[in-house]
Formats: sequence, structure tokens, C-alpha cells
Amino acid sequence: MARMDVLSAPERALAIMAHPDDVDFACGGTIATLIAAGTTVAYCIVTDGDAGGFDATVPRSEIPGIRRREQVAAGAVLGVADVRFLGYRDGRLAVSHELRRDIARVIRQVRPNLVISQSPERNYRRMYASHPDHMAAGEAALQAVYPDSRNPFAHPELLQSEGLEAWYVDQVWIAGQEPFDHAVDIGDVFERKVAAIRAHESQVAHLSELEQNMRGWAAGTAMAAGLPAERLAEGYTVLDTRA
Repeated sequence: MARMDVLSAPERALAIMAHPDDVDFACGGTIATLIAAGTTVAYCIVTDGDAGGFDATVPRSEIPGIRRREQVAAGAVLGVADVRFLGYRDGRLAVSHELRRDIARVIRQVRPNLVISQSPERNYRRMYASHPDHMAAGEAALQAVYPDSRNPFAHPELLQSEGLEAWYVDQVWIAGQEPFDHAVDIGDVFERKVAAIRAHESQVAHLSELEQNMRGWAAGTAMAAGLPAERLAEGYTVLDTRA
């Protein structure tokens, strides 16, 4: 089981996720750990989460703006200032040429060494990880990493009209896929992860056992990774995408 060595933390990382709050639930502790190690982190949020929320009194037309503001606030909790929204519709996401292009654009703009994405595969043990939007965003992210962002002839308008040179991503860490082969100890930053999740008030304000549930999930991941008792972790499947 590999564990992240902060001495080898990448210079730049990009988290590509389907909805506002996905990044905080899936890898908020990892984001905080990377930033503490000197990595510059950016977010690419594919949808505005317009189908989310629990309060029926809030006009649906207001939800996209609310969720964007919440994600920006959550990013600030962890030290992320660069949050980019692609504006796709929540619940309607599908892998398309346009989605691949839009993610490839962000990759070429940010030029990350590391991409963190969602799994394109269904998790039959944990249904919440397998929202159709999650799987679509994960598959589109992988296709944007390879071949789109590295191929100067893919989406030629990115180079010809926008001046965005091809970019090779070194690694992809896939969150929400089991079994995982890489763990990040988040015990020292767990409270910040929870604080970032709580910034998504429109989604979690009614959840009385949020911290307890997140602690249990992270403790199980740490145990599976062989970390010492009482530690907490986030797990990933690591792909070497430079070769």
C-alpha cells in the first residue's frame, strides 16, 4: 500500500469532479495535505449541482449560484482559490466530445502534474460513489487526460484559437474506486475537511451525523491501508499516465 510522501508532492494538482461538494467529500483531506506540502491545487467542477439540495422552499433557479458560492467558500477553507465551473446540468451529464474538450481546456490551462478524478466504474458496495454524473465525469476526465490534453491535434481549436499547448499529466488518482492502492493519512487535517463539507450548507445542514459518518468512512480506509489505529485516510487508485 503506497502512502503519499509530502516530499514528493506535485507542483500542481487539478481535481475534476461532477458536482460542488464532491471534491470535499472525496478528497478534502488530501487537498489540504497537498497544499501544506506546497502543491498548488485547482478545481474543475463540471456541473452547478442544480438538482441538489433538500430545502424545497428555495427557488430552483437560485441553486446554481448558491452551490457555486458554497464551493468557492469550501475551497477557501482548504486553501484553494482557483475554482472553475463548466456549467453542465446536474443529473444530465454524459461523456461527449464537448465535455472532453472543456476538461482538456482546463488541463491545458492549469498544467497539472496530478489529476484527481472520480471513478468511471460503478461501486456496488457504496452506491453514493456511483452517481451517473460521477461516472461520466470520471470517464470524461480520463479521456481528457489521455489522449485529448496531450495531443496537439485533438480539439485543434484549443491550440489554434486559444493558444493552449498540449500537456502531459503525470498521474491520475481515482477516488471512490475499490480496492485502492494508495492512501493519504488525513488525521491531522480531518477537521478542516469537515469544515469544507459544512460550507455546502444547502446540501448538508440537515445532516446531524455528518462528522461521525465521515470519521467512520475515513477510519475504515485507514484500517484497510494498514495505518496505525485511530488514524484516518482517503484512498485512491493510482494511474501512471506519463508513460
